[in-house]
Parts: sequence; C-alpha cells; structure tokens
Amino acid sequence: MKRLLKWLAGLALVLGLAFAVLRTPDTDPTAMKAKYGTPQSQYIAMADGLTLHLRDEGPRDGPVIVLLHGLSADTHLWDRWAVPLTQQYRVVSYDQIGHGLTGTDPRGDYSRDAQLARLEELVDRLALKRFVLVGSSMGGDLALAYAIKHGDRVQGLAVLDPGGVPVTDTAKGNIGFTLAATPGISWLAERITPRALIAKSVHQTLANQAAVSNAMIDRYWEMLRYPGNRAAMMTKIALPRPAHTAQQLAALRMPVLVLWGERDALIPVSAGRFLGQTVPGARLVIYPGIGHLPMEEVPERSLADFTKWLEPIAQPSRADLDAPGARG
Repeated sequence: MKRLLKWLAGLALVLGLAFAVLRTPDTDPTAMKAKYGTPQSQYIAMADGLTLHLRDEGPRDGPVIVLLHGLSADTHLWDRWAVPLTQQYRVVSYDQIGHGLTGTDPRGDYSRDAQLARLEELVDRLALKRFVLVGSSMGGDLALAYAIKHGDRVQGLAVLDPGGVPVTDTAKGNIGFTLAATPGISWLAERITPRALIAKSVHQTLANQAAVSNAMIDRYWEMLRYPGNRAAMMTKIALPRPAHTAQQLAALRMPVLVLWGERDALIPVSAGRFLGQTVPGARLVIYPGIGHLPMEEVPERSLADFTKWLEPIAQPSRADLDAPGARG
C-alpha cells in the first residue's frame, strides 16, 4: 500500500509539473490593446459594468453598417471589408462579450439573449435609428435574432455562413471547437492552448489556405488568451442555441443577402440554401472552394457582392442618421 501511495504521489507530481510547464498563460490586456486596438477604438461602459470595445469609423452622415463577428473572432475579422466601406459608409463593429478586447461578462451570461441585449443597448447608445446589419457565423445568428425582433430598424440584413439556421446535414467540424465541447478536455483546453492547436483550427475553418497567415493565427491565439476569453468560449460552446424557426425566417421583410462558402466545415452549405429558399426575396451567393469565412477567404469578391446588393438599399436619411456617437 505504501508503495502504491508513493507511486500515485510521484505520478501526481509529474502531472503537476507537466501542467505547470505546458500551461498557456493569459495575454496582457495592456499589450493586447496596444497591438490590436486602432485609432478609432473606443471602450464604452455598458449599463451592467461591461466595458465594450467598439470601432466606429467613416463619415458620420453616411449610411450606417453594423458588423457582427463570429465565435472566437473579433472586429479585425472585417478589416478587408471595413477599410473600403468607410470611404462611403459609417461602419460600426465591436468585440462581442467574451471576445477580443471586450473581455468577459460581469454576470457570466453568454446566451443569445444576453448578446441581443448588448446589441440593443449599443445601437440605442449610438442613436442608430435604422441601419444595415451584417453578421458572420455566431454574429449571423445574432443578426437574424435582431432582425426578427426589430425588423423596422434594419434597412437590410446580410449574413455570412450564419448560425441559427435549421441544419439537417452533418458538418465536418473543427478540432478547436470539438475539444472545447468535450467535457474534461474543455477544462484542459481552457488552460493549455498551444498555438499549433489554434493554427490547426484556423486551417480547418478556412478552405482557401492561401488566406491563412501567421498574423491571423497569432491574432486568434492571443485574443483567445485575453483574460477570461477562454472560459467564456467554453461556456458559449456548451450553451444550447436553438435554430430560428422557418416561420420566423419567412416573416423577415427587409432585403436579405446570404453569402456562403460551399466548403464550410462548420455549418454546411445546405443551411444557406434553406435560408435562401425560406426568406422572401433573399439573394443567395455560394462561393465554390471557400470555407466558413468568405470575408477573409475571398474579400474582394465577397465585398463586391455585398456592395452591389447594398447600394440601392442604403440610401441615407437625415432622420435616420442623427447619431451623436458613443458616450463612454
């Protein structure tokens, strides 16, 4: 028995030392804000104490576009779109709760309803009466939820490979999300997050491998390790997120654009076809050979499709553009 206890104690010591060596620390918030913040970055104190990282760019009297990123991403997801769009449009993007430079929710609530409440508060704070809403993946799910609830405020809705759509096909998946959804493994993944794992996850998410860069992988890896973001990620992945019903989607009356990568390994293209068939008048564009992130994989082509759809609907209205800006 003593020998067994000594063996167990030795094993525990070895495992403890291995954990200490392999454990991936959080990134430093100040360093991350210096590296990934922009001259347009604002940090807004929300009603419940959350400090939200916001980018509000472009002419204040231009038509307004609100961009919502997806799970594990941040505002930089939209850089290849946002820079040209800001020449003509006012472009608002923000790091959602548990993402990027925003950090964690004070209440630990990462549900769709909590995200929706933050979006509602933000557009009210910015006095955005009507705007074009754009969402990718989880952000697309949120955009659909907002449009279903506040259709009168959405001039147009564009979604790129969104969540929240009824899916019957099985997706191939992604190693990072799979590990995060596995009990026990998720606890380790929250503490041991090697860059190689994030690189593998990024390569599986983007079908166009030429779009993957070391800078992109570094950003995903470092932002995930922003204090609290890993725990928030595990919580979000474990949450049930029911799909919007066909009846809700069929009731949308604003112009709708659906952009989808045919080789999306996370949400199959069949969901895009369902959305295109269900939403009245929706325009569906499918990109052959492209994965989950068209704005990263084919930025010029996807932006051209978006702006062609956008131009006739984003006509500025002085009543709609009374937007004094954020008050932190």
